[in-house]
Amino acid sequence: MSLDDTDRRILRVLQRKGRISNAELAESVHLSASACHRRVQRLEADGYIRDYVALLNARKLGMPTTVFVEIKLSSQADDLLEAFEKAVARVPDVLECHLMAGTADYILKIVAEDTEDFARIHRQYLTRLPGVAQMQSSFALRTVFKTTALPV
Repeated sequence: MSLDDTDRRILRVLQRKGRISNAELAESVHLSASACHRRVQRLEADGYIRDYVALLNARKLGMPTTVFVEIKLSSQADDLLEAFEKAVARVPDVLECHLMAGTADYILKIVAEDTEDFARIHRQYLTRLPGVAQMQSSFALRTVFKTTALPV
């Protein structure tokens, strides 16, 4: 299915206001409530809408420290990549893991309470990940810009 302008408007509104009622959404995109509901159901069924979530404030929850960790593995063998990916997915403090092209094999985004908490995460989890040959951590001083909205 391809997206038309109305589908894109629906997606833009839902990215900003995930809890908007169907009636309000329909009004904002100039559709009847039933037509809007059908479109949202189709966008969900076709996988354009993955989920609805609450975005939490890490700072208010006591996790103001963001760390990006570059990981180089000892090998690019498929079984090692798979083992690493399964293991890192179980680390509760890792928000994102990206397989990279370039100098690092993976980049992880981690949240922590402070540097001491990151040292615990490093010791307890990161040093035990399979196949890690080298790690380099960079601490974010400040988040300048952050969004979850895709440019649809």
